[in-house]
Amino acid sequence: MTGADEARSPSREYPARPIVGIGVVVLRPGAVLAIRRARPPAQGSWSLPGGAQKIGETAMQAARRELREETGLEVGELLLAGQADSITRDPQGRVQYHYSIIDFAAAWTGGIARAGGDATEPRWLRFEELDQYLLWSETRRVVLLAKDLLKY
Repeated sequence: MTGADEARSPSREYPARPIVGIGVVVLRPGAVLAIRRARPPAQGSWSLPGGAQKIGETAMQAARRELREETGLEVGELLLAGQADSITRDPQGRVQYHYSIIDFAAAWTGGIARAGGDATEPRWLRFEELDQYLLWSETRRVVLLAKDLLKY
């Protein structure tokens, strides 16, 4: 995001309203693609590739852009997999972060994932590793929905 883009976008911390977040569950046989987050609110944790939708961008356009920025990968068809809300409160109980997240599922079509954007490291997680790496229960739930949807 350029400085001009940041100046026009609402603050992500203590927002006036929820921010639309987009996630992409990329699956290949036996595994899901995860990235390690570079910035708050989930800095250092493993998550799905994704980020905030930009004004004038459809949810699917945002999904493709975020996937490309964070992993360098392109995918074929995107299917709606699920939705989650991430609300983080500060010690005083004020809403510090609020994301309404739309998650899409896609089958991996090839290529090597590389870190970029808000991702410091991509990793293919075996399905049996989800509890170890994907600590947020909503992320694990959406991965399982996508796995059923794509019949993996």
